Amino acid sequence: MDNSNSNSMFANLKNDIPASIVVFLVAVPLCLGIALASGAPLFSGIIAGIVGGIVVGALSGSPLGVSGPAAGLAVIVLTAIQDLGAFEIFLMAVVLAGVIQMILGFLQAGIIAYYFPSSVIKGMLAGIGIVIFLKQIPHAFGYDKDYEGSLSFNQPDNHNTLSELYFMFEAITPGAVIISAISLAILILWERPFMKKIPVFKIVQGPLVVVALGIILNLVFSGTSMALSAEHIVAIPVAENLSGFFNQFTFPDFSQWNNPAVYMTAATIAIVASLETLLCLEATDKLDPEKRVSPANRELKAQGVGNLVSGLIGGLPVTQVIVRSSTNIQSGGRTKMSAIIHGFLLLFCVMAIPFVLNLIPLASLAAILFVVGYKLAKPVLFKQMYKLGWNYFIPFVITILGIVFTDLLIGIGLGMAVAIFFLLYDNYKKPFLFEGNEHMSDDGGIVRLELAEDVTFLNKANIQKALNQIPDNSKIIIDASRSINIDQDVEEIIEDFKIHASYSNIEVEVIDRKRKGLKAKPVKTLENAIAAANGKGNGKTKRPSNGKTPAQDSDGFSRN
Repeated sequence: MDNSNSNSMFANLKNDIPASIVVFLVAVPLCLGIALASGAPLFSGIIAGIVGGIVVGALSGSPLGVSGPAAGLAVIVLTAIQDLGAFEIFLMAVVLAGVIQMILGFLQAGIIAYYFPSSVIKGMLAGIGIVIFLKQIPHAFGYDKDYEGSLSFNQPDNHNTLSELYFMFEAITPGAVIISAISLAILILWERPFMKKIPVFKIVQGPLVVVALGIILNLVFSGTSMALSAEHIVAIPVAENLSGFFNQFTFPDFSQWNNPAVYMTAATIAIVASLETLLCLEATDKLDPEKRVSPANRELKAQGVGNLVSGLIGGLPVTQVIVRSSTNIQSGGRTKMSAIIHGFLLLFCVMAIPFVLNLIPLASLAAILFVVGYKLAKPVLFKQMYKLGWNYFIPFVITILGIVFTDLLIGIGLGMAVAIFFLLYDNYKKPFLFEGNEHMSDDGGIVRLELAEDVTFLNKANIQKALNQIPDNSKIIIDASRSINIDQDVEEIIEDFKIHASYSNIEVEVIDRKRKGLKAKPVKTLENAIAAANGKGNGKTKRPSNGKTPAQDSDGFSRN
């Protein structure tokens, strides 16, 4: 880490420390809930949270991303522990998964992150926001059958996200309802503009007040009809002494290094964890007020080291996670110090004061997550996406519906499929610019057919249809000068048309690809790249301001 980076990080501690405390408070029940859903020791979730904060936070290039155990891996982990037969054997798979992720980082696999369209990424954020909101409603009413951090539609209790809203009415806890209602009112009040003008409220975060009040009300209700039971509050394992704390760490069974099932599990974890991380990385960058771009390959390496360390000391697999990352951003975090500090807070509190954390009502945390969920899925986002047109809005909505009614990865897959369909359909509709309708008559005229930058077999039908409209005794100019790639099928159509034209008295002029085979000379240094971008230096080809080579400088055709 260079000095300028270090100075920048420490310069924002006044923002990062309050944000880290809020992220820490949200992370505690999520770590425990995901460990519970994974069939792993509860403490393994805390270990993953600590490693995700301190280790991954220190190595990552993401300024606002926060890593920890991910709900999306819970089913994989649960199945893997059962299939492998022991948690220690599973930890060996986590270690190997970390190694695989580091290899992926060095192989530059992080570029995958840049192939997800913004409509799908924004749909992912909105979908997760809706899921967070819906999943927290039962916790706000004191019905805590589903684990904290759950994002899947189908739940381990054989209910689903929507049916849970019905069953919660069978077990409403008055104390939890009062706590969540007051907490939500405080958080809404804290968001008002006039509150932000008061200096003390700029320093003290609303979620901190909410958690403190929740602890106080929990103590006040104790012994009354509104008392909260153990399932309504945070439940961190409490060690009697320091020795007992360290006994909670578990180590991998290295004797299983030659077990093929371990390697299959490791590969599965590495691929799914890497994909979730890259998706979250892209989403977090879009939420970043400063619009910084995080290095994807560095993130894969950081996650690989994180999983290696987590597996070695008994933790669950880690990924970058959107709930904690978005909480960090909304709480005012500025640099990755907020993620690192939240990791140290986790470590300190589970070692020194777990009994204090075990007084926090889940209803208080539900109120905090209500606000997080709402901000991710604000109505204005839907309006913005609708104004962009159906090509953006439909993949956006499909992604949301997929995430809400299945899970994160399936929802993203559905959104990507729809986005690709629209991309191909748009390419199918507009492979060329067709000019000269006014000359489409038997008395002759000139028709111009300007091909796009990329013309594929999907464009065959439209191009054939256009050529069939050319009247006898006319002239057509087929302009392929801007095309970089023309499919062989399309070239055959043009060649066949030229033969047909000779019998119909149609004059055909083909402007061939000028850039065919053109290769941009590599720019070896940053100085040369800057000079090339400015058209200075050695007199070589000037690059356009968008950073592309001359062969990439146009979309290849005009839109009607």
